[in-house]
Amino acid sequence: MKHIAIVTGASRGIGLAISQILLSLNYVVFGVCRNPENCNYHHPEFHLLKGDLSNPNTIPNFLNQIPNIDNISILVNNAGFSHFAPIEEFSPNKITEMTQVLLTSPMLLTNSLTRILKKNEGRIFFIGSISGIEISPWGNVYASLKAGLHQFARLLFDELRKYSVKVHLVIPDITKTEFYEQLNIEPDADPKSYLLPEQIANVIKFILTDSAGQVIPEILVRPEVFKIKRKKFEK
Repeated sequence: MKHIAIVTGASRGIGLAISQILLSLNYVVFGVCRNPENCNYHHPEFHLLKGDLSNPNTIPNFLNQIPNIDNISILVNNAGFSHFAPIEEFSPNKITEMTQVLLTSPMLLTNSLTRILKKNEGRIFFIGSISGIEISPWGNVYASLKAGLHQFARLLFDELRKYSVKVHLVIPDITKTEFYEQLNIEPDADPKSYLLPEQIANVIKFILTDSAGQVIPEILVRPEVFKIKRKKFEK
């Protein structure tokens, strides 16, 4: 029976690219996203589940939809979004929503699946962010939550390695995805200044196909040059 992978934020961007790589490696992929109907990609072994990770109470609902859940061997905590503003301009609801999606839900999903992953000697991937290790003006909330996710992944690596569960933290720098749609910055036009989702997915493939007996607990992926572009908004 094929192994199962769960990928959050799987309908587009990095999550979709990772799902496609896992499918190419013969996994059955269950993707979690808010709006499955917006995904244009189809594959017989790719199953999108509707789940709003800003509401952790939905986690048992979509996990219960996965047949043969005991065959899960990979969890990819990828879902995320951002809101950049001075801290005083955040609403309490926005801070709560970001906390639930970026930190609470990955912890709860990991908590829910760790026993199965121990049994299967599986893997947990966390998709972090360069914002979690660098100063990010107006990105305090997002950066702090990503830094928290990084630390959770690092501690989890040591906690689970004695059970042969491999934990990997992948930290991408600026990646050309829909992530920037609602922000006032975006990747520069120079292709050397940004990563593509497929490049991050290929890092996952490299880790999965690497030689047995060693683990890559953390990897930082950066473009060749640093350039970003501020968007021009019509007045």
